[in-house]
Amino acid sequence: MESTHPSRAIRWTGIIMRWFVILFLLFDAVMKFVKPAPVIQSTIHELGYKEHHILIFAFLVLLPTLLFAIPRTRILGALLLTAYLGGAIAAQLRVDSPLFSHLLFPVYIAVLMWGSIWLLDERLRRIFPVIKN
Repeated sequence: MESTHPSRAIRWTGIIMRWFVILFLLFDAVMKFVKPAPVIQSTIHELGYKEHHILIFAFLVLLPTLLFAIPRTRILGALLLTAYLGGAIAAQLRVDSPLFSHLLFPVYIAVLMWGSIWLLDERLRRIFPVIKN
């Protein structure tokens, strides 16, 4: 099978998508460690968790995000982040959050995350090819 390298535009699109995900999730983790009032408010009063859960969530998003940022562990990080984002969907569903702004937001992040890997990693493109008719 011949090697196909993505064009420069596709490569930069993948890089931008990847770094958007990394920076957003790092910001999310840092805010959970800092625990400003809006984070406490949304976690306790809107989602129904206890305050000590915020630090657990911070570690649960920080560690996979760091793994996702490292090229050799990117797939493992993406798998762990997919699980974390699934839990975020479940938490939003449980409290009947709005569909497009809250419930599906973790899906948007997951699509950007996996899309960046697909654009930049030939092995994933071989596993999940685009089929042209």
